[in-house]
Amino acid sequence: MKILYGVQGTGNGHISRARIMAKRFAELNIDVDYIFSGREPDKFFDMEVFGDYQVKKGMSFVSNDGDVSIFSTLKQIEASRFLKDVNRLDLSQYDLLLNDFEPVTAWAAKRQGLTSIGISHQASFMQNIPTQGAKWTDKKLLKYFAPCQYNLGVHWYHFGASIIPPFIERQHDISQTPKKILVYLPFESLEQIKSLLADFCDFDFYCYHPDIVENQDNEHLHLRKLSKDKFKQDLAECSGIIANAGFELSSEALCFGKRILLKPLNGQFEQASNAHTLELLGLATVMNQLNFETVETWLENNQSGQVIFPDDPQPLIDWILKGQYQDTAELRKQLWQQVQFPAEVIQLLEGNKAA
Repeated sequence: MKILYGVQGTGNGHISRARIMAKRFAELNIDVDYIFSGREPDKFFDMEVFGDYQVKKGMSFVSNDGDVSIFSTLKQIEASRFLKDVNRLDLSQYDLLLNDFEPVTAWAAKRQGLTSIGISHQASFMQNIPTQGAKWTDKKLLKYFAPCQYNLGVHWYHFGASIIPPFIERQHDISQTPKKILVYLPFESLEQIKSLLADFCDFDFYCYHPDIVENQDNEHLHLRKLSKDKFKQDLAECSGIIANAGFELSSEALCFGKRILLKPLNGQFEQASNAHTLELLGLATVMNQLNFETVETWLENNQSGQVIFPDDPQPLIDWILKGQYQDTAELRKQLWQQVQFPAEVIQLLEGNKAA
């Protein structure tokens, strides 16, 4: 079987998920090609595992100081280029498309009749699960942005739907440095972040941001340029994270047992829904704007909860190779049996079922 894997490149969550899959595909000598879109080619990093991958323009959202800018998003879409990329992409050599919310390969597969499976966090929101702020346009966007023949959601809980848990690599020793806080707010203004954290001198904030080009240590503020390995190490060592409500980082923080403060990207219902879900499960604190008082209260609270997610994608790959894509029951059962929630979360979920 020869597989094409289309991956959305906006943010790092989709790529992190694809890295785990790519490593196992390589170990099994399964023939997979990779196409990424939504980011300029020179903005990708740590991509060696994907071999000779391709980059397309695709489509992505534009943000400004933590808000989705609809005007800028529409302005940057190059419809003619997108259609050319779709029409010129020859998929005749492939048996299957795996798609993580990547529009060029999804539409090309639809046009050419190639079997396609959408395996993404976004696919969860096509089903009956808790959401926050989802408008009619959001639902249509989910349906048509990267349409696939079959859809398998990835989320922190299944809610009785066709959803599997995330795969999280545990490659670092996990520790808890009490006063070390990891900050990753790439859609917020760096100056606003520095201003927000300036007075919390009793804590060390390790702040990663795309606008940082050189590492700097300014007393308790440690500014770090983007680096996958160093970021993972700081995540393993910190006691908590302050972040936008992206799916992958929150998943890793849960798996590492870190306390979480989320500031969802305004106007982005997926992030609002992520924050809402973790708040419902009692696994995160949420602030809708950068807020000094909320940060102060959160820093004083040492409570955290650890969720153990699977780290081996082999059951999913076996399911892919088997080819019975309408039947997800056994796959879901096998993977959710590996998930371990804190006792208080289990009690909360059981209470909701009883109600």
